[in-house]
Amino acid sequence: MKKVVSVMMAAVMAFSLAGCGSSNNAADTTAAPTQAAPEQTEASADGGADSQEETQEAAPAGDFKIGILTSTVSQAEEEYRAAEGVKEKFGDMIIHQTFPDKAASEQETTISIALSLAADPDVKAIICNTAMEGTAAAMEKVREKRPDILLLAGVPSEAPDVICAAADLVFHPDVAEMGTAVAEAAAEMGATTVVHYSFPRHMAQPLNIARHDNMKAKCEELGLTFVDGTSPDPMSDAGIAATQQFILEDVPRKVEEYGPDTAFFGTNAGQQEPMCKAVYEAKAIYPLPDNPSVFYAFPGALGIEIPEDKKGDVDFMRDQISAKLSENEMSGRMGAWSAPMHTMFINCAVEYAIAYCNGEVTDRADLEAFTNIFSEFAGGDVSVRKYTDIESGKSYDNFFVVLGKFITL
Repeated sequence: MKKVVSVMMAAVMAFSLAGCGSSNNAADTTAAPTQAAPEQTEASADGGADSQEETQEAAPAGDFKIGILTSTVSQAEEEYRAAEGVKEKFGDMIIHQTFPDKAASEQETTISIALSLAADPDVKAIICNTAMEGTAAAMEKVREKRPDILLLAGVPSEAPDVICAAADLVFHPDVAEMGTAVAEAAAEMGATTVVHYSFPRHMAQPLNIARHDNMKAKCEELGLTFVDGTSPDPMSDAGIAATQQFILEDVPRKVEEYGPDTAFFGTNAGQQEPMCKAVYEAKAIYPLPDNPSVFYAFPGALGIEIPEDKKGDVDFMRDQISAKLSENEMSGRMGAWSAPMHTMFINCAVEYAIAYCNGEVTDRADLEAFTNIFSEFAGGDVSVRKYTDIESGKSYDNFFVVLGKFITL
């Protein structure tokens, strides 16, 4: 049973952020969690990611290099742009490579790429984000040849037992605790009702169940009406088009039934853009997309064009979204993380690796140092805890789950 649960959790992780580049093309994605503080407002947002460049200076480079392995730009643009931004910031200290697009069936290629990085004696750390299938095997091969290299795996696609045995440090959004966060955010935005959209296949996955149950419990505690909504499965014969059409039509129905102070959340990437669009048109509430990033769902839903020189620019996107919301008298009715998830994960993993390589962090999996780096980058407290399997109760000392700093837009 434990093996089955681990495999199911790995499947949730594998899909949890696959739609970052384009939510329209992502057929199956579970949500990335966030933590919403009751007192978070537009004012708190102003002190967040806007000031990242001011509050977090580039760490001094030592006599070493850091390898970064990400998805390709077509698979996950935000992640790719974040890695390119880090390379621009630190120069030749960063070596950026990409996983093959079909990583699951090309694991030997992933191993080859990782070994090519490890062949450079100046490489002292390798960061894999998103850690696709084959990452654990690649890290094991690297470990055989270079046990000195720090190995970090973000948003892994492989089971916890597998990836934690291979990597020094694993990190992932805190999916289960997102339920509490969404309900708190909805209440802060003035919601009286929360609608949770999913479908049977997703609701058979332990982390999705935990998030749902946490959301429902918090809604009851806060006096909010909780509504289960079932959309077509985008992996069914009808495909993602049926899912999106249902969301576009059902959100207005729910608003008519429960009123405009209704908040909407969905467990699937394909639901996000139509949900954001329908919520905007109905002037309802969208606490955050399943991937709490300003680059996700918002551009397509709100008709925001991103110039080439603004791709990856967090401040630009937040300003554009806020302007659109203001035009529709919806300021404070949508939210995200202060720092987009992949942007934060890539930047903070690099900062952590630098601190380790410079001797400022001595443990390969240092929870306090990791939390401090993430909180500084996000412009406020970020919650980080060790992951505990919700079914077996097994805890992993080198697996950290992260809740970013929630903001309203």
